[in-house]
Amino acid sequence: MPLSVAPKKRHPRPGRPKDPAKREAIFEAAKKLFPEHGYDGVSMDAIAAEAGVSKLTLYSHFRDKDELFLIAVEAVCKQQLPPEVFELGPDRSCIREVLLRVGRRFIDLVAGENTIQVYRMLAARAPNNSELSDIFFEVGPRLTIKPLENFLRETDKSGVLDVPDPAQSAEHLSCLFKGVWHTRRIIGCSGQLSPEEMDAHLRSVVDLFVRAHEPRNSSAGQSSQ
Repeated sequence: MPLSVAPKKRHPRPGRPKDPAKREAIFEAAKKLFPEHGYDGVSMDAIAAEAGVSKLTLYSHFRDKDELFLIAVEAVCKQQLPPEVFELGPDRSCIREVLLRVGRRFIDLVAGENTIQVYRMLAARAPNNSELSDIFFEVGPRLTIKPLENFLRETDKSGVLDVPDPAQSAEHLSCLFKGVWHTRRIIGCSGQLSPEEMDAHLRSVVDLFVRAHEPRNSSAGQSSQ
């Protein structure tokens, strides 16, 4: 069964922001600073300075650093895996190339140094503050898996692949993309794979996944030859 974690509700601040332009400036500052310096390396003072607003204005738009961080994470995930990444196009035989494209962007998102630092930070804080981890999972990892699930559902409907459980297959594929080397990165006993090693890894994953989800008619036809 696919993972099922109930999302924590983020209660919006009452009323509308007085100045949407300032809110957008704060948001852009958070999107810039968190990827550059990580969660612990960014203060609300730094975000206010980058946005060109006062701390009072900052707190009138966003409750705290956690809220800003999670909104920034959500935006980065959507930016890294936009809908066009999953477009199969008229030539449906290019399913491997689409999955390779998705895999490369997925790895760029989850294996960067700042992302690895976030994983470590959340793991260290989890015993005392699991709420941040729960919300991060919803706006980060789950948000990256959902469009993959939708894509696999469409490939099943169109007959490109045989994917009876798109949600579970999307989770399987995301784990295959990360592989053991990602765990090694998190615990600090391995560096990044070289571009050549990463390409070989992703091609192996995609080949394995496509073979496991070949349309039944295709498999039957091949076995009868």
